[in-house]
Amino acid sequence: MRPTVRALTLADTGTALLLYDALTLGPKTSDAGHFGRVISHPGTTVFGAFAGSALVGMATLHLLPNVTWGGRPYGLVENVVTHPDHRNQGVGRAVIDAIRDAAQSAHAYKLMLLTGRKRSAKGFYEAVGFSEEDKYGMVMRWS
Repeated sequence: MRPTVRALTLADTGTALLLYDALTLGPKTSDAGHFGRVISHPGTTVFGAFAGSALVGMATLHLLPNVTWGGRPYGLVENVVTHPDHRNQGVGRAVIDAIRDAAQSAHAYKLMLLTGRKRSAKGFYEAVGFSEEDKYGMVMRWS
């Protein structure tokens, strides 16, 4: 059965923080204020996938203003995660579908994401429509 996808709210903070821990290789997520700042940021939505009442997947969409392409926004996808017990069941696809639909409804001209080389998710992103053909993804980090 396909999961239900909706925008997460402050009421989802606790379960979202637990699910972020399935994603991160870094320090565990424990500050509810961080989640609150993200979901209250203009143009940002965290979409969650639910199997019944359980949050089993999520991803963040940032819709950003743009000067080119007639001023149409672009979308940036971050923190895509599916609970390990629910992988390969259409959860990630349902979340990405909701993000794609939201970006298209906002008249975004493109949707971008970066994926870690250690996660082996590249094939999934290609299967849902992303391509590495046009762009290089690069990162600069600070500790």
